[in-house]
Amino acid sequence: MSTTVTPSTDPPEAARGGGDLPAHVRVAVIGAGFGGLGAAIALRQSGIDDFIVLERAEDVGGTWRDNHYPGCACDVPSHLYSFSFAPNPDWTRTFSRQPEIWAYLRDTARRFDVLDRVRFGAEMLAAEWDESDERWHLSTARGSLTADAVIAAPGGLSEPSIPELPGIERFGGTLFHTARWNDDHDLTGERVAVIGTGASSIQVVPSIAPKVGRLTVFQRTPAWVMPRMDRAIPRWRRRLFRHVPALQGLARGAIYWSREMLVLPLMHPVLMKRLEQVAKRHLATQVRDPRLRARLTPDYRMGCKRILISNEYLPTFNRTNVQLVSSGISEIRESSILAEDGTEHEVDTIILATGFHVTDFPAAQRIRGRGGRLLAEDWRNGSSAYRGTTVTGFPNLFLITGPNTGLGHNSMVFMIEAQLQYVIDALRTMDAFGLRSIEVRPGVQEAYDAHIQRRLKGSVWSTGGCASWYLDANGRNTTLWPGFTWPFRRQMRRFDVDGYAVTPEHGGPAEGAAQRSSVAATLG
Repeated sequence: MSTTVTPSTDPPEAARGGGDLPAHVRVAVIGAGFGGLGAAIALRQSGIDDFIVLERAEDVGGTWRDNHYPGCACDVPSHLYSFSFAPNPDWTRTFSRQPEIWAYLRDTARRFDVLDRVRFGAEMLAAEWDESDERWHLSTARGSLTADAVIAAPGGLSEPSIPELPGIERFGGTLFHTARWNDDHDLTGERVAVIGTGASSIQVVPSIAPKVGRLTVFQRTPAWVMPRMDRAIPRWRRRLFRHVPALQGLARGAIYWSREMLVLPLMHPVLMKRLEQVAKRHLATQVRDPRLRARLTPDYRMGCKRILISNEYLPTFNRTNVQLVSSGISEIRESSILAEDGTEHEVDTIILATGFHVTDFPAAQRIRGRGGRLLAEDWRNGSSAYRGTTVTGFPNLFLITGPNTGLGHNSMVFMIEAQLQYVIDALRTMDAFGLRSIEVRPGVQEAYDAHIQRRLKGSVWSTGGCASWYLDANGRNTTLWPGFTWPFRRQMRRFDVDGYAVTPEHGGPAEGAAQRSSVAATLG
C-alpha cells in the first residue's frame, strides 16, 4: 500500500466528524500521533473494534502536528520513519520535512479508517483504576468514560521544557518555545535570541538567520554535528517504488540494517572515535574562525548526547548577523539577556529551543493504579516498565514508547510497532481465556529493569562525560534501549502471560494463579 504525502490543505480532522464519548469501551487509546494511530489501526485490524482514541488537539499528528517551526524535519530516513504496513513511495526527500510527515499521518489515519474513533479536544485529565469494577475511569476535557484497558501513547516529545531562568517572567518582548511556534509573529529584522543548541535549534537557526536583523544563539553545551546526507528523491524512483513495492521494501531493509550498525559505537564507546573524526572534519570545513570552531567543539564522547545531523547549522555562524554566546545565561531582563561573561544582548524575541519533558513523563502525574497509587510517585526514583510497556500496580495499562524504549540510532516507529504487537497479543490472550485483568508481577519488572541497567553500563550514555535528557534527575538512563532493536522486536512477538498476575472474569487470586498457569501451558 502507498500514500501520497502532499502537504494537506484540508480542514482539521475535528471539523469533519467525531461523535460523543461513549460511556464505556474495551480499550481507550491516549494520543493520536504515531503511537496512538498505530494502536488504533492495530486494534481495528485485529478485530478489536470497541475502542476510542482520546486526542487533546483538533487534529491527528502528535509531535509532527505540534512542531512546525521553520526547518522542522526528521533525522531518520523517510522510508524507515513510517509504518511498515503503510509504506509511502512518494517521499520527496531522503529525510522528510514536517509537512510531509504530518500529511502522511493524516492520510494513513484516513486510509485505515480510524478517524471515526478519534475524539478531538478530549485531553485526558485523569485516569484511575477502580478495583471494585476492575476498570479504568477516565476524565477528559469532553467528559468521562470507563475502559477495560488503556493504551497510553502521549509521546515522549509532547510537553515542552521551559527553563527556570532568572527574570524570564519579566521579559517584555515575544517569547515562545519551538514546539509552540508563534506563526503570527514576524521575525523580519528583529533582534532574536535562540536558547539551546539541540535538535530543534540546529534546524531553526539556519532557517531564520537570513531574515532576522540579529541572531544570538545561547549555547550551554556544544553538540556533535554530522553531515546530513539529504537529497531529493527523483520522480522516476518514486514511480518505481509505487509500481514495484518490493523494491521499496528492499530499500527500507537496507536503511534499517545500516542504521542498526550505528549501535556498536554507542555500546562500545572506543569505536566512536572514528565518527568523531568525521564530525571534526565537518566542523573544520564549515566554520572558518578557529576560535569559533573551538567553542563549537564538544569535550565529551559523541553519542553521550543526541548526535545531530546538519549541513546548514554550522555555516550559519559565519554570517555577520549571527553571534554565538557560550558562557551561559545569568539573567533575563525586560529587553535583554545578560550572559555569565558579563555581556548584555538586546533582544526583541526569545525562542526557547530547550527540548521536552522526557524522563519525567508528564502523563504519569494523571494516572493512578491500585490503591490510588500515582504513577509519577511510583517513578520518583526513576521510571521503569516491563518491556517498556507494563507497570506493576497498574493493571491493563500499556505504555507506548515507555521507559527504555527510546533510540539513539534507529527508527522509533520500529519500536512502536513491536510494542503494539505485544499489546494486541495481550488483549487477545485476555479475550481468549476470559481474563478480567493482567498485571506484571513485581519481581518480573524489577529483574527486567536490573537487566536493562546492567546492559547500559559501559555504554556511551554512562561513560561519555555529559549530562543529557537521556538521564533522569538521579543520573539514571530511563530513556534508551541498550542495543540492537531486532532483539526487542523478537521479545515482543508474544505476550508472556507467565510474567503476570491475572484475574479471571469471575474468581479470586487463587483462581487467577491457576488460570495463569493454565494459560501459560496452553500458549507454551
